[in-house]
Amino acid sequence: MVSGIVQGVGFRPFIYRIALKNNLRGYVRNRGDSCVEILADGEEWDIKSFLRDLVERKPPLARIHEILIVPAEDSSVIYEGFKIYASSSEAELSGSVIPPDIAICDECLAEMRDPENPRYNYFFITCVNCGPRYTIIEDVPYDRDNTTMRDFQMCDFCRSEYTDPANRRFHAQTVACPRCGPRAYLTANNGEIVECADPIRFAGRLISEGHIIAVKGYGGFHVAASTLLDEPLERLRKAKHRRQKPFAIMARGLEAIKTFAEVNTWEAEALLSYARPIVLLKKSESYYLSDLIAPGLHNVGVMLPYTGLHYMLFDSISDPAFVMTSANPPNQPIIKDDDEAFKKLGGLVDYFLLHNRRIAHRCDDSVIRLHNGRTVFIRRSRGYAPEPIRLGVRAERCALGLGGEENNTACLILGDKAFLSQHIGDVENLETLEFLESASRRLIRLTNSRVEAVACDLHPKFATTILARRLSEEEGWQLIQVQHHYAHAAALMAEHGVSEIVAVCCDGYGYGIDGGAWGGEIIMGSSDPLEFRRMGHLEEQPMLGGDMATRYPLRMAAGILHRHVSIEDWLLENSVHLPYGREEAHLILAQLERGNIKVRTTSCGRILDAASAILGVCYERTYEGEPAMKLESAAIGGEDRLKVKPNISGNILKTTDIILSIFEERRKIPIRDLAFSVHNYLAEGLADLAMKIALENDIRVIGFTGGVAANQIITQRMREIIESNGLVFLTHELIPPGDGGLSFGQAYIAAHT
Repeated sequence: MVSGIVQGVGFRPFIYRIALKNNLRGYVRNRGDSCVEILADGEEWDIKSFLRDLVERKPPLARIHEILIVPAEDSSVIYEGFKIYASSSEAELSGSVIPPDIAICDECLAEMRDPENPRYNYFFITCVNCGPRYTIIEDVPYDRDNTTMRDFQMCDFCRSEYTDPANRRFHAQTVACPRCGPRAYLTANNGEIVECADPIRFAGRLISEGHIIAVKGYGGFHVAASTLLDEPLERLRKAKHRRQKPFAIMARGLEAIKTFAEVNTWEAEALLSYARPIVLLKKSESYYLSDLIAPGLHNVGVMLPYTGLHYMLFDSISDPAFVMTSANPPNQPIIKDDDEAFKKLGGLVDYFLLHNRRIAHRCDDSVIRLHNGRTVFIRRSRGYAPEPIRLGVRAERCALGLGGEENNTACLILGDKAFLSQHIGDVENLETLEFLESASRRLIRLTNSRVEAVACDLHPKFATTILARRLSEEEGWQLIQVQHHYAHAAALMAEHGVSEIVAVCCDGYGYGIDGGAWGGEIIMGSSDPLEFRRMGHLEEQPMLGGDMATRYPLRMAAGILHRHVSIEDWLLENSVHLPYGREEAHLILAQLERGNIKVRTTSCGRILDAASAILGVCYERTYEGEPAMKLESAAIGGEDRLKVKPNISGNILKTTDIILSIFEERRKIPIRDLAFSVHNYLAEGLADLAMKIALENDIRVIGFTGGVAANQIITQRMREIIESNGLVFLTHELIPPGDGGLSFGQAYIAAHT
């Protein structure tokens, strides 16, 4: 028995070939627990050679977790040759899973471009080494009848390849061609068919001319528009209520990307990988795409085509790239069904480019950035999920983590593997909550797991907390609530297999064990989840208006500055950036004078927000992390001109000092230097505080986690300081440092409690 990622990766054809090579008889078949069963009959040395080939020559996309070898129950049975048997529904083992979706391979792409090939210009050309997997699977084992490809009966040509052991489409469940497979077609936004001989290339021309088109892909719909014209992007921003949030773009090729962005070796490797993530790239000096794509940012999110359809969109035009952003209403999951698309996108787009294969499971694009060659996941989804992360220790029991409230994923920990779901999103409405529950149950089913505990955030009012309580009652699972930053620290420990750590946890918000608004914490973690402790933090700062201070960072800045400098003239001068202008500014000043501050926070994100507002970089958060992200962009190329020494007292890093300094120097020193100074102060202060606590407790490992760990300037400076002092510095490389990795830490604690 072989467990791991061994279905949907050409494993049975591979076993068939190496069995014949080693003169073996018997069979291979898929099982209902996502494992592969092999019966091999032959001479001892041939079986040993077979097992060696099994490990050393496995298909490139296969992941072997375990090989279980037992003698055959009935040795008297004589097998004629070696065969691929029909799949079995048996499901005894746990922990195997279907692979993620895979980008089109070079061989299929070459065949799609070959006029002599029967699949010339076929947009859904795939083979055993490429194509959709996770987004088409409806049940296991991974056979065509258990996928959305069952709606398409193979023609004689496709079946001849499917049954030919020498062909790379031997037992490829997604095999199809223009005669028998899914077809593409174009409609107007009211659903009427647009008659055209080549709907995909025609759609590409329409996008280039300024039209907005909804494009159905593997895991859901994208909305596509020109990157060279402002008018369609203005329409798109208005219709999607995205005034500033950056759009992802899809470029025609690597060389096209290099005309508008800087691409280093690591970034090129990521762009060209079979996962095909969106990679955040620094805009080049010659950047010429519309400023409406990523306003106020130094980088732009770029991906390469990952289906034949995507490549064909660019065939008839010269555009270097298209906007290719996920099609979803605000705070709702990506749209996957045609009827839903017409209903929700009909008033936004001009046309729909569709295909008639159902999408079983929605799956957003993954987003990464590279910090000196180290991968930082912003979103781990298509191309990666649900491939497991291998852990250094086996869990005592199977546990499910449900995450927090924003950028959610679900995570299932079983044995020495952690299975993260695709990106779920912000759990603020019923649709997303239902998506979270269905994705969780799908992971459990696909891995044949038996959950014993469910973990969630400590916040009593989160929708995920309420869901966890219900699942606990319905399924009889133990409910475990985990403090937000403890979960971040545990995720870092689990990813790197360390037994103790001093973790710097910086983000926008996490519900503290004291009920406070945490967000700049030093957490000491150990192998015992009950021994996690908060050892230090950033200075508490007032949040005027609570959540209003997160949306309008002038409020945050005013609260910090008020005790130390006169801010009345400054606040009134900038009151145009408050929703109620001068009237609101006067109310803020009156509230500060009364000292009527109900909420205080240690959040690192809020400090970055305040600095962003003081420097005039960003006055309103229209998407998560916007002020801090724009502040990082403003700091590129800057230097620390302030040289404010970190003020640490009683394991608390004071943040008033740096905010006061940039306020006083804002008209004398360039903005980029002041922006860089804030980053440098936080990096040095957090590193110094973490090292102090680590040395006091004889710990050699310091980690950085939370959403702020995606900030390259702070991360690199902390690494320089900590490693120069002989300590180990860890960051996330396999999961997002932000809340997309929270479920991983929750599940890890629940599995070991």
